Amino acid sequence: MTNEQTAIRSTYFSIISNACLALVKGVAGYFGNSYALIADAIESTTDIFSSFLVLFGIKYSNKPADENHPYGHGRAEPLITFLVVGFLITSATIIAYESILNIGTPHALPKSWTLLFLGVIILWKEFSFRKVMRRAKETNSSALEADAWHHRSDAITSVAAFIGISVALLMGKGYESADDWAALFAAGFIFYNSYLIFRPALGEIMDEHVYDDLIVQIREVAQRVPGVIDTEKCFIRKSGMKYHVDLHAVVNGQISVKDGHDIAHQLKDTLRTELPALGHVLIHIEPHYAGL
Repeated sequence: MTNEQTAIRSTYFSIISNACLALVKGVAGYFGNSYALIADAIESTTDIFSSFLVLFGIKYSNKPADENHPYGHGRAEPLITFLVVGFLITSATIIAYESILNIGTPHALPKSWTLLFLGVIILWKEFSFRKVMRRAKETNSSALEADAWHHRSDAITSVAAFIGISVALLMGKGYESADDWAALFAAGFIFYNSYLIFRPALGEIMDEHVYDDLIVQIREVAQRVPGVIDTEKCFIRKSGMKYHVDLHAVVNGQISVKDGHDIAHQLKDTLRTELPALGHVLIHIEPHYAGL
């Protein structure tokens, strides 16, 4: 299965999971007098739309290179991640606003059975986070990683709701707003989480250097190629699920241009074979003269 197929399957999993959870949370929150659960349902609903965005981003970013996009369409993925963050911020703003309104409005205590729903939801969302994050790491997808963090933020908001409802039920009359305070805390966490998702995507767009481990692997592979004496500059930028590389390779300065050209091609082919995550690999040959 290709990275694209793996990422797409993971996104469909997120869409179906969030759709089911949004319905369950919304119904349970309404009949259970819990705004924290309703806030959770709001977040899960926005997660559905953001997962559709992720799905579009993954499919579009994996379109092959063409005349207008010689490096492919991979940069669409972090752009989609920015939109996903926008959905998160919007949902957090709505939750925070409604929570503040509800804190000052008298209302009934949440129902005790809502805790059972939340316990199951927390376990499921943490499982979903780990599943999707594992796929995100396998495919090098920033958009899929953002989708995974949606599951983790959902789990955290559910934990906050669980604590808020528990406090309200244990303390009784006068503590009804504990549920709303929990929803407000969850909104704050979502804002913070939005930054954590946004920052790596921004780095990807700006070609930030964060690939030291991959550079070490590239140098190790390069020095096993016959004719390569050493490597010098190595620049990496990420686009979608691929890493584009500019590498300076040192070869014997006495060989012919054709021999140097052949070494460069062999080096490029070896790197792309042993490190499948690499996309375009540009090799620049540097001459080495013995005794100098």
